Amino acid sequence: MKRTWLFGALLLGLYACGAPASGYAAAPDPGPATVLPDLGAAPELHNETWLNVPVPLRLADLRGKVVAIDMWTFG
Repeated sequence: MKRTWLFGALLLGLYACGAPASGYAAAPDPGPATVLPDLGAAPELHNETWLNVPVPLRLADLRGKVVAIDMWTFG
């Protein structure tokens, strides 16, 4: 009998998580995608000190590669 109640409670919980709450409207349609302006070529990287690389990076060395930019500071 305990398993039946536990299974019923689990199903009720899953249903409650997936069912939309009444009274809440759906998110509005954002419309067409926003087009960002073309600002031209990226500026060259002028840093002389880089972490985890043996030589300074240049844009020409990164051309055609996927680059992830992680912005952080020591402050």
